[in-house]
Amino acid sequence: MNLKPEEISSVLKQQIENYGTKTVEEEVGTVLTVGDGIARIYGLQKCKYGELLKFENGVYGMAMNLEEENVGCVLLGAEKDIKEGTVVKSTGRTMEIPVGPNMIGRVVNPLGMPLDGKGDIKTDTYRPIEFLAPGVIDRKSVDTPMQTGILAIDAMTPIGRGQRELIIGDRQTGKTAIAIDTIINQKGNGVVCIYVAIGQKASTVAGIHSTLEKVGAMDYTIIVSSTANEMATVQYIAPYAGCAMAEYFMFTEHKDVLIVYDDLSKHAVAYRALSLLLKRAPGREAFPGDVFYLHSRLLERAAKLSDEMGGGSITALPIIETQAGDISGYIPTNVISITDGQIFLESELFFSGQRPAVNVGISVSRVGGSAQIKAMKKIAGSLRVTLAQYRELAVFAQFGSDLDQSTRNILMQGERLMETLKQGQYSPVPVEDQIIYLYVAMNGYLMDIPVKDVRKFNMDVLDQVKTKYPQILEGICQTGQMSSEMEELLKQAIKECLSNRA
Repeated sequence: MNLKPEEISSVLKQQIENYGTKTVEEEVGTVLTVGDGIARIYGLQKCKYGELLKFENGVYGMAMNLEEENVGCVLLGAEKDIKEGTVVKSTGRTMEIPVGPNMIGRVVNPLGMPLDGKGDIKTDTYRPIEFLAPGVIDRKSVDTPMQTGILAIDAMTPIGRGQRELIIGDRQTGKTAIAIDTIINQKGNGVVCIYVAIGQKASTVAGIHSTLEKVGAMDYTIIVSSTANEMATVQYIAPYAGCAMAEYFMFTEHKDVLIVYDDLSKHAVAYRALSLLLKRAPGREAFPGDVFYLHSRLLERAAKLSDEMGGGSITALPIIETQAGDISGYIPTNVISITDGQIFLESELFFSGQRPAVNVGISVSRVGGSAQIKAMKKIAGSLRVTLAQYRELAVFAQFGSDLDQSTRNILMQGERLMETLKQGQYSPVPVEDQIIYLYVAMNGYLMDIPVKDVRKFNMDVLDQVKTKYPQILEGICQTGQMSSEMEELLKQAIKECLSNRA
């Protein structure tokens, strides 16, 4: 590092003055250089990685580079009053944020300060933003569904409590909408939800807050917001801060938590900016060598705890934005390898009107049927294969060649299945209703219904079941299964709806 002569002389003077008072020199340092949100500090011999440092003007920083001659510190506030010679004190503690039940229903920044104008948040509990993930012995396998309320996902790529399911796709394909639908669907399930916005527009975060408030979802949700105009440091700590809040509810209150990281692409970019300013060696695409560890140490904190540990869970839905559908990029492949599956959203499907635009061929859940109730597992078992056959045959059907009856039947059923899987934004469907829709589609009852009328017919069947045979839905809710008696009643309801159309 190249220091000016006057900087060297000031450091030597300080060393001479503090000779014999080693403890003072180890606890107080001075700023050598500052700029671009980075300060280099001399004199903090006992400083730890990630330690919180306090500048004399009240601004805090976090130590990230521990070098032989100085400490590289990222600032958590404005640098305008920090200059060469500014005194810095070590606090002896790592970065912590306030946590607790009073955070629920609030919009906060990654430092835990309120942004919603509803006053201070009263809490005496703090947690470090970096925390060791639960070990193998402290976990148990995922066995409880985390219903998203989205038929295409709950049927084919089910998510369980304690799972990490990646939502990946190009911009404007409905990634955030899936995450928000999942939060809305947790109403009344006792799940605490945390939405972490990383580098988003402030207007986007305000819109999400408004949507969640309108449907009553803010009663169990925390929004952690680090907008695009904030420092890279604040964006970098945002997901870790959100995870610390989630860990409070999992470890202390033994609750199930759903956390959305929107999105980790911007998080990696913020970390790259910090690393380059700290003069760390760049690697592929100028990302630092530890960019994989950046996300793995975050996502590994999602877990389903064993009964001995209290049995809480954190379910993580990280979001990654791709460029032109390229899932083989550096950050997408990193996060795919860390998570337990991915939901891939395709631009072509989205613009063709298939929404949610889930590509069922690439999307996968590595937890599988463990995260489904038995009734859903039974009915949706062959759904993926049926849709795969349809997609394969649909390519050949475009050429207008003569098709035999069995091929036409597969194409007709596939079209009606795709129509059944369409769903409006912010309107999640309970799992028992999903099972009714799927039963109708998978058992050929839609073959004589025009494609444009499929969704109306599904609604008619559901209304008929709710009105005349409510015991079907009650039975699925209570047992998670569809008995043969319930199945006969459902067939009766479908036949009544078909006869009403005739």
